[in-house]
Amino acid sequence: MTLAELHQLLTAAVTGLADARAHSERATSLLGEARQALVDAQAKADPWLPSQYAQAGEGLDQLLVRLNAAEDLVSGYRSRL
Repeated sequence: MTLAELHQLLTAAVTGLADARAHSERATSLLGEARQALVDAQAKADPWLPSQYAQAGEGLDQLLVRLNAAEDLVSGYRSRL
């Protein structure tokens, strides 16, 4: 594999990670909208939320952290080549 090919593959990896991060951020936004819809529908001080809501939010937060770390690693490796 040539250096140019490696650069091209790393660029594709960074692009894929950025796309995954954007999709995860959109999912987080949609989860917030879903929460607001549930709260608005119930119109009470202590609304009921499904137990999976908190799990989904935590999972998305963890995914975003991992995606950012992976993107940093790949970008750093690519810049050192």
